Amino acid sequence: MIPWRRHMLGFLIALALAGQADMSTPAASMIDGRPSAREASPVQRLVDAAAPGSTVEVPAGRYVGDVVVDKPLRLVGRGRPTLVGSTAGSVVRVRAAGVVIEGFDIDGRGGGDLGRDASGIHVAAHDAAVRDCRIVNSLFGVYLREADGAIVERTSIRGIPGKDPGEKGSGIHVWNTNGFRLIGNTIIDVRDGLYIQSSSGGFISKNTARDLRYGIHYMFSDDNVFEDNVFENGAAGSALMYSRRMTFRRNAFLHNRGFASVGLLLKACDDVVAEDNLIADNARGIFIEGSYRNHFRRNIIAESDTAIVLYDSSGGNTFEENSFVANLTPLSLVGRRTDTVFDGNYWSDHHEPDLDGDGRSDRPYRLSSVFDHLRSNLTAADLFTQSFAATALGAAERTFPVLDAVPVLDRAPLAHPPALPAVPRGGSSRRGANTAGLATAAAMLAFGLGAIARVRP
Repeated sequence: MIPWRRHMLGFLIALALAGQADMSTPAASMIDGRPSAREASPVQRLVDAAAPGSTVEVPAGRYVGDVVVDKPLRLVGRGRPTLVGSTAGSVVRVRAAGVVIEGFDIDGRGGGDLGRDASGIHVAAHDAAVRDCRIVNSLFGVYLREADGAIVERTSIRGIPGKDPGEKGSGIHVWNTNGFRLIGNTIIDVRDGLYIQSSSGGFISKNTARDLRYGIHYMFSDDNVFEDNVFENGAAGSALMYSRRMTFRRNAFLHNRGFASVGLLLKACDDVVAEDNLIADNARGIFIEGSYRNHFRRNIIAESDTAIVLYDSSGGNTFEENSFVANLTPLSLVGRRTDTVFDGNYWSDHHEPDLDGDGRSDRPYRLSSVFDHLRSNLTAADLFTQSFAATALGAAERTFPVLDAVPVLDRAPLAHPPALPAVPRGGSSRRGANTAGLATAAAMLAFGLGAIARVRP
C-alpha cells in the first residue's frame, strides 16, 4: 500500500478541522474598549453613574449602541430590554472582575469584525457571569478571553443567517480561560457551537448545539467535563485535539453527516473517558488518531456508516460494555496493527448463540474484514460497500481466514443488548429513504463498474 494513500483520510480530516481554527490571538490593544459617544448605548450613562458593587436595573425598551462595564456591577434587564449594537464592535464589553449580565436580548445587527472578536457579549475579566440572555445576529455569541471563573448559563445564541461558516464566529468561544462553567445554553446556526482553546478545568453541562459546523471545536485544553449535552446536525459533533483527561458522560452526538463528518473525534488526545453517551446517525461514530489510553464504556453507537475509525498511531484504548447497533461497518482500521481492546460489547450483527447462558456469545466477534481493511486504506472501495463482491469477499474470509490481514476481535461479546439506563434517549435517528440519494449512489456505482470494465485487459 502506498504510504500517502494509507493516511489520506486522516490528513484530510485534520486539514478540514485545522483550516478554520482560530489559532491567532489579538493583542490587548485590539480588544474593544469604551465606545465613542456616537456609538454608546443610553445604558452607558446608567453604568457610569453606578457605584462599584451595585445593581443596575435596565427597564424594558430598545437601546441602540454599545456598552462597556468597567467596574464590578450587576447589570440586570427587567422585562427583557433589547440592546442593539452599533455594528462597530462588541455590543456588551465586560472589562472588570465580578460583573453579572442578566436578562437581556442582544442584537449584533450582523456588524463588527471577526478579527476583533465582535460579540454579543465579550468578556475579558475574571469571575464574570452571563445569565438568561438571548443573542442574535452577532459574529460571536459570548466570547470569554482570559476570563477565569466565568459562567455562561441559560443563554440562547443564534448566528447571522445566510453567512457561510467561515464568515461567522463561535456560539461560545473560550480562550485561555480556566475554571469556566457553561450550563443550559442553546446554540444554533453559528460556525462552531463551543470553541474551547487553551482552557482547562471547565464544566460543560446541558447545552444544545445544532445546525452548525462543529458542535465542539477543542484543542490544548485539559481536565474538562462534558455532561448531558446534545451536539447535532453538524459536519462534526465534536473535534477534540491535542488535549488530555476529558470526561464525556450522557451526551448525545447525533445526525452529523457529510465529508469528514464524525460524532466524536479524538486526535492526539489521551486519557479520555467516554461513558453512557449516545452516538447515532453519524457518517463515522468515533474517530481515533494518535490517541492513547482512552476508555469507552456503556455507550450506544448506532446507525452510522462506520462505527469506529481507528488509526494504528493510537494505543492502549479500550471498549467495553458498549452497544453497537445497525452500523454498516463496525471498524475501519487504518494501518496494519492495533492493540485496542474490545471486551464484552454488544454487536447487533453478531448472531452466535449463548449455549451456556452466561450472557456472552460462545464465539468471538470479528470486527475486521478484508473488505473493511481495503475500505480503510483505499477510498474508492467505498463504492462497493454493499455490493455482492463485498459479501463474497467476507464469506471467503470466513472460509479461508488466512486472508484476514489484521484480525480484531471482541473475544467475549454480549449475547443481548445491555439496558444502559444512563444513556440519553434522543429522537429516532433512523433516516428515511432518500430517493435522490439512492439514485445518485446507483449512478456512481454504475459509473464505477463501467470504468472498471473499460480498463480490464
